[in-house]
Amino acid sequence: MNISDAVSVTREFKHHDLVDDIAKPGVRYELRPASKPGGDLARDLYNAWITLDNPSQFNSYTTDMVKGVILAFRAASNARNVNCVVFTGAGDRAFCTGGNTKEYAEYYAGHPQEYRQYMRLFNDMVSAILACDKPVVCRVNGMRIGGGQEIGMACDFSIAQDLARFGQAGPKHGSAPIGGATDFLPPMIGNERAMVAGVLCEPFSAHKAYHWGILADIAPALKVDGHYVANPLVETQRMTDEFGRIVFGEPKAGEAAKEGKALLARGTVDLALLDAKVEALCAKLLLTFPDCTTKTLEELRKPKLEAWNRNKENSRAWLALNMMTEGRAGFTAFNEGGKDDREVDFVLLRQQLAAGAGWVGPLHDSIQPKSRCKG
Repeated sequence: MNISDAVSVTREFKHHDLVDDIAKPGVRYELRPASKPGGDLARDLYNAWITLDNPSQFNSYTTDMVKGVILAFRAASNARNVNCVVFTGAGDRAFCTGGNTKEYAEYYAGHPQEYRQYMRLFNDMVSAILACDKPVVCRVNGMRIGGGQEIGMACDFSIAQDLARFGQAGPKHGSAPIGGATDFLPPMIGNERAMVAGVLCEPFSAHKAYHWGILADIAPALKVDGHYVANPLVETQRMTDEFGRIVFGEPKAGEAAKEGKALLARGTVDLALLDAKVEALCAKLLLTFPDCTTKTLEELRKPKLEAWNRNKENSRAWLALNMMTEGRAGFTAFNEGGKDDREVDFVLLRQQLAAGAGWVGPLHDSIQPKSRCKG
């Protein structure tokens, strides 16, 4: 039997997917032909692309989208002809900014039982990524914030365009980053950096994420006069300042920041180099024993998986109850506030709580952005 005969052997397979139709609004699942290193196609083999398709809301995931991601990962995991999974978002502005705050504010806020059911789906989404039998590559096409950062860190590899920003949003918007960040950040970047990222919720650049070890690689995305340039808003030419502090990937200030913004305005975003790096990684994965690769993934995932499984149910319960207090206030503020005013009055909140105010009463309304406008 020659090689061409060997690959034509087929058999009747059993169907192991949970449902016959995995389609859900806001999630695209497609099989793209797999390529060998060098570009030649590997006949009858594919990479499964799972795309969050809600660009008008920065690819934030709705309840239906969470279901779609679960089903898509299960399908990709079961697909015998799939080499690896590429998890990404539509457009060039965001991979994902987390849960859909409009849905949170208008449906789940104040309804802990409903949010508890939603969090079961969210937990299953993260678990589906961590349990996928195929390598999972997060193609970070833009912002990866909040829950988007958490599902991104659940992936095995992450490659980002260098204009992307990363970070958590929990304590700034009425939640805690216990959808994976508190589990994944410490083993990935260390406890001190995890504290800074998880508590302060300050976004950081792709270059900083790369330096911290959250990314396998980065690719320039800004084209100016036909040539790619590094993200002009952050420091990329030196590692430390005169005092030895690491400045690589930190935001530029003063005139350098103004020049960077002007250069950014002149350019256009082109993700061709990001796609090339993603395809190159997928091609490398193609040249491995599939079962040995799966077992290696299972072992290397254990630090994240063990922390996730240890904490996810307690986290689910707490997040549900939090929708009666800070979660309700934070998501309402984000949904109803202005573009640059989406946070509650934190000082007033702390003052009222210190004075003995309860959440049942006027506290919630008094700390909302609309109350500042009235004042």
